[in-house]
Amino acid sequence: MTFDPFGDLDTQGYLRNFEKEKDLAILRRLEHASFATGLSEAFATLARYEAICYEHVLDVHRILFEALYPWAGQDRTKTAPDIAVSKGRILFAHPNDIRPAVEYALTHGQDTSFMASKPGEVMGYLAYGHPFLDGNGRTIMVVHSVLAQRAGFSIDWAKTDKSSYLAALTEELETPGKSILDRYLQPLIRDPIAYERLGDSIMQTPGLAGDPDDTNVVLGKMSDPNVQNRYKQQQTNRSSS
Repeated sequence: MTFDPFGDLDTQGYLRNFEKEKDLAILRRLEHASFATGLSEAFATLARYEAICYEHVLDVHRILFEALYPWAGQDRTKTAPDIAVSKGRILFAHPNDIRPAVEYALTHGQDTSFMASKPGEVMGYLAYGHPFLDGNGRTIMVVHSVLAQRAGFSIDWAKTDKSSYLAALTEELETPGKSILDRYLQPLIRDPIAYERLGDSIMQTPGLAGDPDDTNVVLGKMSDPNVQNRYKQQQTNRSSS
């Protein structure tokens, strides 16, 4: 089922894209082109900030995807405040928890000793927050790459395997704080690369262009008791891990 949180796919296309395109294969190509075009500006923007905050993450998404989506740079509290978004086994953060999750990642990611020892945990909280209806993975990879570079290392994203990485990330989201994604990333840690090369490094990531079948799902309305119970159970699982 196509992800249609606005309920107007037939008239406005996938996520109300400017082209009103409904074919996800075409959309993924348009997304990748928008991302590639905005990548240098996104890194240049982050370079201006001594400390990266939540609003800067929103700005990165806007820069990367404003050529395609009118809501680029707006998080789910604005675009989809009343629905639960999931993918596979993962229920992403409740809209009220998006900002706290991302701010946790930014606070700890800018503690250079924490970031150097637990880059997977930082990535996990960025991914759990899932601020946007689409483009989350690429946006947080840009932010994470800057945090890593400032902490004195880089991730060799070209050496990742998409399936293995996503499996480790899924486990990290289900049970944070157990160093699952840290262990996956550890063999990929390298010396820091020049800031101007960070974009080239990211562009070598396998599967970066996206898969037409890899979409979010509207799990249901926030008012649905079953959805509320899912959030409660997830919070219990994450808190006890």
